[in-house]
Amino acid sequence: MTGKLDPVIHPTHRLRICAMLAAGTTLELSIIKDNLDLSPSALSKQVAALVDAGYVKQERLGTDSRRVWLSLTRQGLKAYRGHVAALQEIVAATAVPPVQGSAAQA
Repeated sequence: MTGKLDPVIHPTHRLRICAMLAAGTTLELSIIKDNLDLSPSALSKQVAALVDAGYVKQERLGTDSRRVWLSLTRQGLKAYRGHVAALQEIVAATAVPPVQGSAAQA
């Protein structure tokens, strides 16, 4: 196995946060909140775990200090990619090949 499951990223909401950040580079916290349908306190807890691990950077940009922006750090991107690779390896190793000559292929 070349990937490595990461216990910080593994919880579903954290995995989804990392996936959104990996796809969007830098996102406003409100966008993540709307997509995950989490309460502000639940989202804050999930983001704090990622920030504490050094996986996510949290910033206030511009003049509006109420707006919070999140981005993956290099360490976070590496951990996310390793976690996804490990999940893909697990799925690939347990996938059942199609039965040749079965009615399902007809």
